[in-house]
Amino acid sequence: MISIIIPIYNAEQYLSACLDSIIAQITDHPLQLILVDDGSTDNSLTIAKRYAERYGEDAKRQVLLFTQEHAGQSAARNLGLKHVQGEYIAFVDADDRLAPNWCEKHLKAIDGVDYVQSGYRRTSIKQEESGWHIGIQRLPKNRYQFTMAYARLYRRDCIEKYHLRFPEGMIYEDVVFSVDLWLTPATCRMLKHTGYLYTRNPNSTTAKVQLKAQQRLAQELRSKLPHQSFKGKMIIYYTLIRLYFHFKKQ
Repeated sequence: MISIIIPIYNAEQYLSACLDSIIAQITDHPLQLILVDDGSTDNSLTIAKRYAERYGEDAKRQVLLFTQEHAGQSAARNLGLKHVQGEYIAFVDADDRLAPNWCEKHLKAIDGVDYVQSGYRRTSIKQEESGWHIGIQRLPKNRYQFTMAYARLYRRDCIEKYHLRFPEGMIYEDVVFSVDLWLTPATCRMLKHTGYLYTRNPNSTTAKVQLKAQQRLAQELRSKLPHQSFKGKMIIYYTLIRLYFHFKKQ
C-alpha cells in the first residue's frame, strides 16, 4: 500500500482535482489517502468529507479524513504520519496533482533504496485556464537539489527509523525535513520523471512569506551545525547558500 498524506487549508479551488488525480493513479497497489483539514474556513472540509464518505471503505482507494484546529502544514502532515498504514509514503499538497503514472513509476524505482527523488512540472491557475499545462519542468540532478518534501516516494521504515518529522510552528518546514533526511544514511535513487504537477498558487503560505520566516528557517538550519560531521556541515552550508540566492531573487 502507498499512503499519501494531503494537508488541506482553504484549498477548495484545487482540492477535487488533486484528489481525483490520486484516485485515478494507474497502479495495482492499494492507495490510502490521508486527508488532514487544518481548520479550513472555506468549503475544503465539505469537499474532503464527500471523498471520505465515498471511498472510506474502498479496499483499493481508501480515503481517511482527520481534522484539527489551524496549526499549520507541519502539524497536519505529522498527524497524517500517525495514521499511515502503507509500506510507502508520499506527500501531496492540496493545490497540486499527480500525473496518472506517478505512483507506478516510483514504485518500480524504489527497489533497493530508501526513497526516490523525481522532478516536477510547475503551472499556474492562469495557465490552467488558458489550456497551457506545460510551465517549468525540473528534473533532479542530485539528491540535494530539491528542498520540498513532495516529488518523492519514501519507504515508511526509513521515515520511522530516522524519526523524520516536520518542525511545527514555522513555514518552509519541508526544507528542514529534507535536510534532516539528507543528514541520515538513507539511500536515494534519481528518477527522470516530472509527474508531480505543482501549482503556483498566489494565495499559498510561502507566496506570502516575510523576512522573519526566512530568518527563522536559517536559524533552524544553523542550529544543527554543531552536531554534524564535516559532510553534514557541507550539506547545511550548501542549502543555506542556495536559499540565500533563492530568496534574493524574490
